[in-house]
Amino acid sequence: MTAIDPIQSPTVTILPPPELAIVNMTKQFGSLAALDSVSMTLKPGSFHALLGENGAGKSTLVKCVMGFYAPTSGEVKIDGQTVAIDSPRDAHKYGIGMVYQHFTSVPAMTVAENLVLSRFDSPNLINWKQEMDGLRAFMTTAPFQVPLDVPIAQLAAGQKQKLEILKQIYLHSRILILDEPTSVLTPQEADEVLGLLREQVNEGKLSVLMISHKFREVMAFADEITVLRKGKFAGSGAVKDLTVSDMAEMMMGDRGDPQAVEKVAHLQTKPVLEVRSLHANKDNGLEAVKGVTFTVHSGEVVGIAGISGNGQRELVEVLAGQREATQGQVLVNGQPYRATRAEMRQHRVFALPEEPLRNACVPHMSVAENMALRTFDRPPQAKGVLLILQAIRQMAQSLITQFSVKTPSPETPVGNLSGGNVQRTVLAREFSSNEINLLIAANPCFGLDFAAVEFIHGQIIAARNRGVAVLLVSEDLDELLKLSDRILVISGGQFAYESLTDKADFAAIGHAMAGH
Repeated sequence: MTAIDPIQSPTVTILPPPELAIVNMTKQFGSLAALDSVSMTLKPGSFHALLGENGAGKSTLVKCVMGFYAPTSGEVKIDGQTVAIDSPRDAHKYGIGMVYQHFTSVPAMTVAENLVLSRFDSPNLINWKQEMDGLRAFMTTAPFQVPLDVPIAQLAAGQKQKLEILKQIYLHSRILILDEPTSVLTPQEADEVLGLLREQVNEGKLSVLMISHKFREVMAFADEITVLRKGKFAGSGAVKDLTVSDMAEMMMGDRGDPQAVEKVAHLQTKPVLEVRSLHANKDNGLEAVKGVTFTVHSGEVVGIAGISGNGQRELVEVLAGQREATQGQVLVNGQPYRATRAEMRQHRVFALPEEPLRNACVPHMSVAENMALRTFDRPPQAKGVLLILQAIRQMAQSLITQFSVKTPSPETPVGNLSGGNVQRTVLAREFSSNEINLLIAANPCFGLDFAAVEFIHGQIIAARNRGVAVLLVSEDLDELLKLSDRILVISGGQFAYESLTDKADFAAIGHAMAGH
């Protein structure tokens, strides 16, 4: 086993990639085992895909390899020898580099400046003539071409992703870990980037370990796969010996019947939320939602499943009034709906967004003030333009008790609470009215403990049983199977599967989620 020398110049001879073995890797966060005795081997000069649902442990595994996390137990071996990796700098010594899901370049700086900045031995005083000569020489052998003198902010998403990979090749990484590298790319850009990396693998210059959710890309570019499910090893094999059905089965596992909840049968229902041919863009201008159409009826939970990044966030933001649709129509109770505050009050629409501290609260404001965000301008909390602080506090105190919000006092800033208690605060505000007509919930239980999850599930089902229409968007398939009456799968911004939950085909859900 040989650690690579620090970069002296772009002409350093690059050693062939070593074997990377992960042996019985376990990582616990408190009582949660994010990884449980996972082992896998990345063979020299191979392209290996790491598969699994959201929350399966994939990112935790690679972060342990990179030294971001200290594993609770287990080893990383390079060419058969155990190595200590306590930071990305240590990982770099063994030729391991990672391309993250989100870009890490500095937007105001040029490509050349970002490349030099990425070096672990970047000098305090830079000889730019010498550096530019070296960078131009590097670019003549690089698999991607990105203009050196252009600021990052002016690059297209595909060029930015190419630069992230170029950084690692410039750093002489011989093992490249890719965390969903194509999530911001068009299919054509994805094929170009992965195809050029595949050539580097074929030439014996690189080994690639790619976290992916896309069976199409795995089948086209990977040699082997490892599948994780709920933090455990769920299967592996050579891609040439596997079908998409085999991979989907490993991902989904043998799921039993959905956990039983007490649901009331509604004999008469009416459409409450109607979404017709809706389109919306991502922040970068690429289309995220591509003409989806669906209806949610009173007394029904409609679940939308999907791997993150397939348009769910943008869909929910349109429905919550946080993003403009580019085309299509949303109706609530048969009337056009644009999610203004007045319309939300008129149609009694309530929401449990994901990341509530960012999307549903004002962190520096108190628990009481956050609980009053829907009602502060109405009696008894307001008299004309005057706020009645005592009424706001009294309402908050009642909701804190009713929803078991653990807070030192109603005056405590909501940003000081734990994640579960922030979500309970939002839940209390949104459920404090018995007039709910439509509830939109997006990953409402993400990161919460068992007790908080059960409480929120109970509140959602109680609302459904009262006749509320519920749209539940979740990356937790078990949650959807438990709570939903009907399930839809979104992939690439479009619906790829629909079924009554009690008749759902798990293998078909797996295929649809992975975009195949």
